[in-house]
Amino acid sequence: MTHQDSMDTTPPAATRTLATEAVHAGREDLAALGLHAAPLDLSTTYPSRDSRAEAARLDEFAATGAELEGPPVYGRLGNPTVARFETALARLEGAEAGVAFASGMAALTAVLLARAAQGLRHVVAVRPLYGCSDHLLTAGLLGTEVTWTDPAGIADAIRPDTGLVMVETPANPTLAEIDLKAVAHSCGSVPLLVDNTFATPVLQRPVEHGARIVLHSATKYLGGHGDVLGGIVACDEETARELRKVRFATGGVLHPLAGYLLLRGLSTLPVRVRAQSATAAELARRLAGDPRIARVHYPGLGGAMVSFEVHGDPHEVIAGVRLITPAVSLGSVDTLIQHPGSISHRIIGEDDRRTGGIGERLLRMSVGLEDVEDLWNDLDAALGSARGTGGGAERRVGGAGNGTEDAGGAGDGAAGVSAAPARRLPEPGRAGR
Repeated sequence: MTHQDSMDTTPPAATRTLATEAVHAGREDLAALGLHAAPLDLSTTYPSRDSRAEAARLDEFAATGAELEGPPVYGRLGNPTVARFETALARLEGAEAGVAFASGMAALTAVLLARAAQGLRHVVAVRPLYGCSDHLLTAGLLGTEVTWTDPAGIADAIRPDTGLVMVETPANPTLAEIDLKAVAHSCGSVPLLVDNTFATPVLQRPVEHGARIVLHSATKYLGGHGDVLGGIVACDEETARELRKVRFATGGVLHPLAGYLLLRGLSTLPVRVRAQSATAAELARRLAGDPRIARVHYPGLGGAMVSFEVHGDPHEVIAGVRLITPAVSLGSVDTLIQHPGSISHRIIGEDDRRTGGIGERLLRMSVGLEDVEDLWNDLDAALGSARGTGGGAERRVGGAGNGTEDAGGAGDGAAGVSAAPARRLPEPGRAGR
């Protein structure tokens, strides 16, 4: 009997807390199987002596995209270990289904292809997004056409051929926040896709606010240790069926070992995110009071990401850290810092970066599980090595909207910044909710 057959994927009648679901979702059948740890199935193919039955099952999948009943057939159709991760993440997001992919970009590609297959090639999107997501939409590599707008303009931007509205909140890398309920209302019948990579279901569950599709780069917080690539879409079953068909045809499957590591990562996700968020909130406070910093961006919902604009040379800050790792990506147990204009968002044109509020002096930091004092000492030393001390410019912590009000900002070395009201930060230890 396979994982799909034996495991009851229906959420329990009594709603369990997120922390409990993180530990148990996708694993409910293990005790009955005589197991404690989830098994790792590395098979690429599975034997069957009934080829007529296999033909009927494949016909059913081709027609509906529904998960196969009975034993697995081939790794591109599905894998029992990966299925556990899909079940668990869907439960954490409050969605009907999860469909995993080889990376977050493979997941987004599948969504765009599934909509385009229905003749819906137009996308409405709000900047900023992750740089490669922006590029995929703008370059038209999949035949898509994108209209960039702010949240207030979404309803007017929708056309008869609009297949998707895409937002990311908190946004990468400015951490700008969007009112998801308002955006979902503006979408009408058009599916809203929310990139929830930064927040994770620990901090927000977009489905509860009207989103139909939730995207994760599972490489980040879901894995949590910087050692696995993956992506996943949490969605309704109708959408999941279309995505499974695209995944089968294009081959962007998640490797079983990655599925195993991601399922394991989910079990500590709430603990990690809450601890990292408490440290990030404290670092954001200290940065906001530092005269070497022009502006701090930290979301009102909390989280482990902090972005800040320096008066000095941001590249010297990158070169100056010793404990903090100067590297792209985020969500690991160790703290990472990078310069978005040089790496994560380099593929976007300079003008479009400015439109999204991504200035040349902006740095993005993913806070890990190290002690806050050790991290601050490293940051303080690195900031001290950067040329330019600034003059105590007005600083903002937290923010809403789409970040376009910051298009110039400190990226031009300007001392003046927008006079948006400061947002009170969560108390340490209370950033995760």
